Amino acid sequence: MTTTAGYEAYEGAGELLRALSAPIRVAIVTELAGGERCVHELVDKLGAPQPLVSQHLRVLRGAGVVRGSRRGREIAYTLVDEHIAHIVADAVSHAREVHVREPGPRLAQPGAGRGATSPD
Repeated sequence: MTTTAGYEAYEGAGELLRALSAPIRVAIVTELAGGERCVHELVDKLGAPQPLVSQHLRVLRGAGVVRGSRRGREIAYTLVDEHIAHIVADAVSHAREVHVREPGPRLAQPGAGRGATSPD
């Protein structure tokens, strides 16, 4: 790396990828790519407990991936940047291609633990 600015961009990309490293966060971003959602809508769609969804939304919000805005008694979440939706969609598409070619470890379903990979 030749410049400090170039390295900082790599650091920023690394932070973004760390924020997206949990499968449930990938699922949340995928849902938010379709538009604004409240926590209860994400809970219903993902089948994950509300405290778990809220915890992961907090991580995504802290990383600057999502933002929340008050809508009455609820907070509606949206993606900060559409680029994030494309990054996640490409990653999911790539993972599906890889799994078609050669099976690897399967991911636990949202709500089944903390989103870790399941040993096979």
